[in-house]
Parts: sequence; C-alpha cells; structure tokens
Amino acid sequence: DKCSFFFSAKPAAGRPVMSAPVQVDERPGVATSLRITEIFHSIQGEADAVGWPTVFVRLTGCPLRCTWCDTSYSFQGGERRVLEDVVREVSGFQTRHVCVTGGEPLAQRACLPLLSALCDAGHEVSLETSGALDVAAVDPRVRKVVDLKCPGSGEVARNRFENLAHLTPRDQIKFVIADRADYEWAREQCATRGLPAICQVLFSPVADTLAPATLVEWILADRLPVRFQLQLHKVLWGNVAGK
Repeated sequence: DKCSFFFSAKPAAGRPVMSAPVQVDERPGVATSLRITEIFHSIQGEADAVGWPTVFVRLTGCPLRCTWCDTSYSFQGGERRVLEDVVREVSGFQTRHVCVTGGEPLAQRACLPLLSALCDAGHEVSLETSGALDVAAVDPRVRKVVDLKCPGSGEVARNRFENLAHLTPRDQIKFVIADRADYEWAREQCATRGLPAICQVLFSPVADTLAPATLVEWILADRLPVRFQLQLHKVLWGNVAGK
C-alpha cells in the first residue's frame, strides 16, 4: 500500500535529494500497524548499549536525505505489520535490548505505541531518531539517541532544538561528522547549548570520509567532554543490511 514518509526525487549531480515535510498517514488502522523494512538480531554497534546483543526494528520511510545516509534502502518498500505481531517476533529472539530505528521511525504514528508495547514486554528499548521530529511524546522508559545534523549532512536546517528540553541523562545526543567544518560546528553546539550537561554526547566519523584517528585527535586537543564512537557493526561486517 501507499507510503507517504519520503520524497524520492532524483538529485542533481553532486547534490543531495531535497527532503520533504513529514506527512502523517491518516488511514484507518495506521496507528496500530507499521511499515517495517526489517527485523533482525545482531550486536548493537553504537551509543551506550554498544556490544550488547540487540533486536533491531527498522521502520520504513524518512523525511530527510542526509548526504552520508547508510540506510537509504529503508526509504521505500517494507511490509505493513500489525503492532502486536512485531512485538511477538521481537520477543521470540529472547533478547533484552531492542532498538527501534529507521529511516526515521517517528514519521510513523504507530512508532509511539510500539515503543511503549516493547517496554511493557520487558525490553530495554532505545530509539534512534534524526532529531527533526518531536520526541516529547516518547515513552520515558525509552532511551532516546537523538541526532543533531551537522552542515555536511545537508540537513542542518531540520534540527529541532526544542527536543533538547525533553532529554534526560539516560539519553544521548549524536553528531555524525564528515570534516573539520562539521567538527567545529558540533563543538560550538556543545559549548553554546551546554549539551554535555544534558546527557552523553557522541561524536562519530562518517565512514570512509573522515579518518577516525583524526577525529580522536581533534577531540583530545580540545579537551571535549564527549564520547568518540565507531560503528562496531561496520568494523565486524562492513556496511551490509541486517547486521
């Protein structure tokens, strides 16, 4: 069936696809069903749960088009699934940690009840979100990993800084950094907005674009109170779906 979470115009050479306003699907049943790209069992490669066996629920669709996006296969397609069936499949892995990701999971109305249902089922739940959509209604039991998009992403104008007021010390803010300009922008956001005092701040290099050691050297030179991270799953398996 039709999905309205993305804009799929072809980009001009050297330019990212322009993102579109989020459209909420109002059809009957949408609040109790989701369009799912994949559900899989792997190792968490990022954030504070790195290394834990984790079930990933990847929702379909995203209103952003970051230049370095590594999950563009989730922009379209997927399968419409009833919420209860998703929770049942996740629980079948007998794994405590669950990560709801995308795409942009909050672009689907049923994401919020899914998060609550997974918590009710006894899971430790995290949400990976672009930071462009409102996180105020996310179940407080969920650990939110919220991106702040650097200029190199092509989506810096989509940052919803109002979300910072809804973060707690158990959440995380993530910057994906492509170059020195991105690093300096992220450093400025940390200083002017007091981000390390809100929650843990993660700096991650864009794979195959910024050398990890270079980013580490910048962090150390500036004495930044942030956590460097690599995507562990890419170290183990490369950039492949379902890992």
